[in-house]
Amino acid sequence: MSTLLWVAIAIQTVMGAFDTIWHHEGMERLAWRPSQAHELRLHGVRNMIYALLFGLIGWSEPHGVLAWALIALLLVELFITLWDFVEEDRTRHLPASERVTHTLLTLNYGVILAMLVPLLLGWAALPGAIVAAYHGAWSWLSALASTGVAISGLRDLVAAQRARLLVASDPAPLAGALFGRWSVLVTGGTGFIGRRLIAALTAAGHEVTVLTRERESAAHLPAPIRIVTSLDQIAQETRINAIINLAGEPISSGLWTLARRLRITRSRLATTRNVVAFAARLDHKPDVLINGSAIGWYGLQGDEPLDEGSDGRDCFSRRLCAAWEEVASAATDHGIRTVLLRIGLVLDGEGGMLARMLTPFEFGLGGRFGSGRHYMSWIHRDDLVRLIVHAMGRPDIAGPLNATAPAPVTNAAFATALGRALHRPAILPAPAWPLRLALGAFADELLLGGQRVMPQAALASGFRFVYPTIDDALGAIVGNQRSVRSARHITATLATGAA
Repeated sequence: MSTLLWVAIAIQTVMGAFDTIWHHEGMERLAWRPSQAHELRLHGVRNMIYALLFGLIGWSEPHGVLAWALIALLLVELFITLWDFVEEDRTRHLPASERVTHTLLTLNYGVILAMLVPLLLGWAALPGAIVAAYHGAWSWLSALASTGVAISGLRDLVAAQRARLLVASDPAPLAGALFGRWSVLVTGGTGFIGRRLIAALTAAGHEVTVLTRERESAAHLPAPIRIVTSLDQIAQETRINAIINLAGEPISSGLWTLARRLRITRSRLATTRNVVAFAARLDHKPDVLINGSAIGWYGLQGDEPLDEGSDGRDCFSRRLCAAWEEVASAATDHGIRTVLLRIGLVLDGEGGMLARMLTPFEFGLGGRFGSGRHYMSWIHRDDLVRLIVHAMGRPDIAGPLNATAPAPVTNAAFATALGRALHRPAILPAPAWPLRLALGAFADELLLGGQRVMPQAALASGFRFVYPTIDDALGAIVGNQRSVRSARHITATLATGAA
């Protein structure tokens, strides 16, 4: 085999590894998206073909019928690649960098075929045999590539099989506690929480209006919904029973520069002022405004349990949430019941911090942050949706409402539980100093510090969590069959009022 052919194979291997790590694992998280089960099967089969190809040509020369079999495998790989292109375009929107990478992979693969197929045809004319061959460093690089793609292929095939357990349950029971037909305005409806909330409300037969800056971003939301890009598009005689305000620039993406802190603050306060002004001008005032806030209101605390009556400690998150809640509370001046929803770490495989942790933990590369002694107050996304609906329908709930599960855990316990759910060790800690060096105050407030928040108001109102413990939540999220079945049964039971 010529050096030029080996170089082309090496280029293909490097580009393929980049595509897998950067796009499939990093940007798209395909292994945890049930909608991509078919694409994962195609990737798995193709990678196993690559593993066999690299292993054979790196250390041998297949002659006769074996060479013909290898040519047939190359044709199968080409067919799978074309099929994969169709599947990707059908099921997801590819980032521009992924499209460019796929184009380069296709062109380079054509170069490989142009050089490799004539060589295989020559070997096919010889008597059938596998003749040992050694190509120096290229043989060892080929063995490394074969091992890597085999591991990736097996992982994709396992993930495809797991996908059936990751399919979100019927969202309608999440809104089962809301009687009658409600008209609901949702801001931030295209976000991680808003998508599931809207799915629950529409599935349960409620009328939903979504405020979004870009209409296209709401195109994937479940119908039927009304989409508006400005509150001015809603007439003042419109009857709206509830407003759920979840809008705001994400707090957990990017560095906390001064400019970004200002954007985070302004986005929340401006939207909330507009929402309150809108509610005030309606002829028929909404029954309730549920305004998203965060447990950052309490600031950085130790291990003391905190409820809605506890005080906070000064930090950026505390100042942001306090200002946000103050603006929202102005709705009470117009006779609107206002709920200040202090949301903890929201868990689900589709987004948020957990979605970014699944891949490293699945490969056994996870562990605690810093000392791991700080508390993480969390809530499963479905329980959060149910709590929002619960607060909508309960006139006695007003003011601060902690949206966290009743069993907060330390960061070390969280890492151990996630490793346990994935059947992987979780023993590789992320030291505090590089996190602080890279992220500054962001690291202390969101990764290395925390609060032990208790949902006292929710429990006192009779709300029942489907996922009260971290093992319940993580088990269902990663597709453990017993956890999935148990959670779906409890949700359905609560929705029918039988429990």
